[in-house]
Amino acid sequence: MCIPLSRQQLPLAGAGRLPRAMRILRRFRLHLSIPLLVALVALGAQVVTGTEPTVQSASLIGTPKVTAELVNVPVVERQGEVDGGFSLDSLTGHSGDLLVRIMTADESPSYPSLLDRFGDETRTAGIRPLPADSAFRFITMVPWTRKLGSHLNGYHLGYWPAEQRTAAEGYENPEGFIEVTRADVGTRVSTHFTLKDFLTHDQEWVWPKYVVLREELLDKLELVLDALESFGVATHHVSVLSGFRSPQYNGRGVGEGMARSSRHQFGDAADIIIDANRDGRMDDLDGDGRVTFMDLQVLDRAVQLIEHRYPELVGGLGLYHEMGPSGPFAHIDVRGTRARWTNGGRPRARAVNATSRATVKPSGTCAAEGVMAVLCQGVR
Repeated sequence: MCIPLSRQQLPLAGAGRLPRAMRILRRFRLHLSIPLLVALVALGAQVVTGTEPTVQSASLIGTPKVTAELVNVPVVERQGEVDGGFSLDSLTGHSGDLLVRIMTADESPSYPSLLDRFGDETRTAGIRPLPADSAFRFITMVPWTRKLGSHLNGYHLGYWPAEQRTAAEGYENPEGFIEVTRADVGTRVSTHFTLKDFLTHDQEWVWPKYVVLREELLDKLELVLDALESFGVATHHVSVLSGFRSPQYNGRGVGEGMARSSRHQFGDAADIIIDANRDGRMDDLDGDGRVTFMDLQVLDRAVQLIEHRYPELVGGLGLYHEMGPSGPFAHIDVRGTRARWTNGGRPRARAVNATSRATVKPSGTCAAEGVMAVLCQGVR
């Protein structure tokens, strides 16, 4: 017999959170096996020992088993409902690490506490904390209809594919945009990421800027980082090389490594490196003493595990050979269908994206050109 540790039995994220290692175990819904329970109760035993079954991902590259052990886990009732009838914990995603709820103006009445505190202001674009002393933020987006031609309030966005031609499902125009002022760039949107991480790398002097960002992407990234931690990889610092890319910016890179219908335009993709030692370069994830393309196989294994566990977060995984000083990096998205590709080297199984192929120069030289040259300028 197994007793599952449900999300309802764990404490509210933010107030009295479990240690991070405990939250990692929670996210994979590990179970406490209690053999001989009846016999122990009959004998009046005071201690029951639990062990964790092996979790194995179905990776394309031949994944070794990952074993975790669950010891002395307390069962704690969830507490701390926010006034208004909703729990912040219900908004923090599968990972428990989300720190924002991104919504349209029409969604604001769903949160009476917001209306009580901010009134009709909740229908206007802005970033608002609730409760007042909480790190959690409610973000009301600028509606899509405020975009005039290729610009929004002086910020050049360009045209989304669906504005120019019939678009496939999943490539519709965004519902709205997060308005980011100079004061907002440091707003934390999840445990590891801030709004600044997802800004398009252009128009340096234009403020405010506008970003499309999906909570599902943040949730998946945090879950992948948790999986890496369970493998023994340090993840306390992650660099986003490319987050949201406006269509006008992305269009300048088509033919240079950027896809015309890139998921970066829809706020559900990020190119990342794990950089716990903060040297601006991908870390040695596989522990062989070198930073090579093989380090990405560890990220591959983590993504496979998360997509197997949370199929609603399935998406693309692009593994990129070194193109600049940041070293090899990974593209992760939540497009809703499974896709895999690389930019060279040994072909990977299935769904290789031809638009992402590029000539790979020897390690140490920078092969990124055009708008992709951001990879040659260190981490931004």
